[in-house]
Amino acid sequence: MTLAPLLRLLGFPVLLLLTLIAPLNAAERQPVYTVAVVPQFTATEIHRDWVPFLERLARDTGFHFELQVAQSIPTFEAAVLAGGPDFAFMNPYHQIMAKQVQGYLPLVRDDRPLTGILVVRQDDPIKSVKELDGKEIAFPAPNSLGASLWLRAILAEQEKIKFTPLYVKTHTNAYRHVLLGRAAAGGGVNNTFSQEPAEVRANLRILLETPGVPSHPLSAHPRVAASVRLAVSEAILKMAKDPGGRALLSQVQMPNPVSADYARDYRPLEKYRLERYVVREKQP
Repeated sequence: MTLAPLLRLLGFPVLLLLTLIAPLNAAERQPVYTVAVVPQFTATEIHRDWVPFLERLARDTGFHFELQVAQSIPTFEAAVLAGGPDFAFMNPYHQIMAKQVQGYLPLVRDDRPLTGILVVRQDDPIKSVKELDGKEIAFPAPNSLGASLWLRAILAEQEKIKFTPLYVKTHTNAYRHVLLGRAAAGGGVNNTFSQEPAEVRANLRILLETPGVPSHPLSAHPRVAASVRLAVSEAILKMAKDPGGRALLSQVQMPNPVSADYARDYRPLEKYRLERYVVREKQP
């Protein structure tokens, strides 16, 4: 006996039952897209800021998203270069490496340029970068573009000073190493510094700022269908048109999202030959 006659015999409303089962099966078949976020902040802070944003993005697109937070920036970098996450929020130089190795495509970014900053304590008598010669400087990770890579290149090539880099995993840690006197200076970027509590910003002083570059993109691996990439991009751009969406975007460093383009936004960075300062770290 087939399923339908058996259900009728037992008194089940067949059409209703099948209608209820069908959406469940469809939901089970719906792919889950992984989203990796460069850990500039602590895991707790990233979950706090990105989970509500991804929940809104899921509602607006109908897709499912799973947040991935690496333990460190080098671990995040290794995952992206291996092509692990479907989507990734990465720094501009990570975008160059990810495009070359895996073909990641930038979708959206904030319209505010990204600048690297070198901070010292507000009460520190240091007035010149050259006074950091021979001192310890805290950086989030070797290959953070504005907060480390570009700053180290400027200090070595332009300022001609020698220093000992301390890699402390996050921008938050770099700022606090300076506050606590564990490093003479620390690297960060304008976007993360602006999100620090007022008391932290009040006790730090920007000693050096790099030229601006297009900011962190949310990028997609080329295996993600073009229709999905377009839907995600359009949903994020549309999100900026309502107050609730703008609040969520501000939390993930994209208060004013615009479409990103690799050739226009990130390829020009290749001419700086920053690969000379890239540090390849072994993963456990």
